[in-house]
Amino acid sequence: MWQDEINNLGFAIMPDVLRNDETASALVALSKFCLPRSKAGIRHMLSDKAVAALARDHRLMTIACNVLGSDAVPFHATLFDKSPNANWLVVWHQDTALPLQKKNESAGWGPWSVKQGVIYAHAPACALEKVLALRIHLDDSTLQNGPLRILPGTHEMGVLSDNSIEQAAMRIAATDCVVPGGGILAMRPLVIHASSKSQVPQPRRVLHIEYGASLAIAEGIQLAEA
Repeated sequence: MWQDEINNLGFAIMPDVLRNDETASALVALSKFCLPRSKAGIRHMLSDKAVAALARDHRLMTIACNVLGSDAVPFHATLFDKSPNANWLVVWHQDTALPLQKKNESAGWGPWSVKQGVIYAHAPACALEKVLALRIHLDDSTLQNGPLRILPGTHEMGVLSDNSIEQAAMRIAATDCVVPGGGILAMRPLVIHASSKSQVPQPRRVLHIEYGASLAIAEGIQLAEA
């Protein structure tokens, strides 16, 4: 069962969640998005009506609520668009930065930064354990186009230093997350992951949507919807 895989491994692959026509419609909507673009894609996409509607689709909400509880809410969305014109690799890491409504110098939070007008802080494990990412694959993810690679079970290790992450990568066998278009990769932010450059000309587009158990992620700290 995919819930057990998320709990035990830190991730699960769910193929065929969206139909072909739905992924095609999403790609059309995303092509019209006007926010600033980085090499890797576009952040802060939850402000777009089409993306917000997809994030709240009952199929995605069911996954998020089954893992995080009935008050689960989407708070952040990013488009990753890997292609010959924007090809990159990502070293082994954890996703520890969260968008927040305001700065609060609480213990365990920081360093702080501002990205395109949104406040971010690196969060402690107790907050990140209340987050789940759903990566909607708008194209087939294959071994040739730089799929996400995950070190299973590392979500239970807490927030790690760069050196500890490197050591984990040397001793834990990685899983290549090959996901068909329309499928979803659900993952905990603390699971160690990476990706290599694509070796083929076809694009690999992924809409990465993050959900929190609620916007009140910790005492006195509220997630920003971005």
